[in-house]
Amino acid sequence: MNGDRRPGGRPTLEEVAARAGVGRGTVSRVINGSPKVSAKAREAVLAAIKELGYVPNRAARTLVTNKTDTVALVVSESEQRVFGEPYFAGLVRGISAALSETGLQLILAMAQSREEHDRLEAFLTARHVDGVLLTSVHGADPLPARLEEMGVPTVLGGRPVGITPYSYVDIDNRAGARQAIKYLISKGRTKIATIAGPQDMGVGVDRLAGYRDALLATDMNEMVAYGDFSEESGAAAMRELLDRHPDLDAVFAASDAMALGALRALRERGRSVPDDVALVGFEDSSIALHSDPPLTTVHQPTEAMGRQMVRLLIARINGEPIKQPVVILDTHLVIRASA
Repeated sequence: MNGDRRPGGRPTLEEVAARAGVGRGTVSRVINGSPKVSAKAREAVLAAIKELGYVPNRAARTLVTNKTDTVALVVSESEQRVFGEPYFAGLVRGISAALSETGLQLILAMAQSREEHDRLEAFLTARHVDGVLLTSVHGADPLPARLEEMGVPTVLGGRPVGITPYSYVDIDNRAGARQAIKYLISKGRTKIATIAGPQDMGVGVDRLAGYRDALLATDMNEMVAYGDFSEESGAAAMRELLDRHPDLDAVFAASDAMALGALRALRERGRSVPDDVALVGFEDSSIALHSDPPLTTVHQPTEAMGRQMVRLLIARINGEPIKQPVVILDTHLVIRASA
């Protein structure tokens, strides 16, 4: 059956072509997913591939197509944050699910220091990947613009501060925060504080802006402390708020992890949630459901965000026109026992 294969060797492209009765170029087009092949020829090639056990040589394919079949997810955070916080897990799940339908491989890269960013930029712009997904971008990070300059298809997760990327996917953070504060006002809370996220990130800026939007319609004074979206920073910010405003009766934390830290700090100070202080988070992660009491929170569709990022990136890799390079996903409030 395999008598036309060289002894002890892997089947070649030429052997597949001979078995299928087509030219070498037709086999290449079938392997690369080109639509410019008749159904009959495609069936013959696929049958020959299966019969011979042919496996395309990825390195050779890269040389021919100038594609690596690999995309990178770049996160400008520490390993502890990436593997410890639910947001990143949800995002990766959405990205992986979308990529599984394309045959593309995903590599994860984390970079915090300037040196790490420089090494990563050199790697990404050397065409080791077909495209880049960027999330958790801080400040005017030069990497997104640099990738665009070098022609590397790039899509961001979250609106950055200080730059205007061609394509990104974000949550309607401002509206979500506004809804949370309006809910607390409707429950009769009159001294509402917030634990805001980092102000060098669009998500931090927008959730604080939503808090301020809602307070404008009242005579309440704003009470703000800042965290970095981590649980420990939420606890520290909550202690600071209690020291400055011991009579506060509600807190909106800009992430569920910070809300969990705030809950711990409130307990340390003998405050009951929600009787003394109502508490609302943002994300609707698993920790919100399993906290005690379960956390009222703004739901953000993190997995959908990951899937949309992949959809846009694939279109950019393939050179397809994109009518809406910026996608903003809706949020909604999930009411539980903490407020």
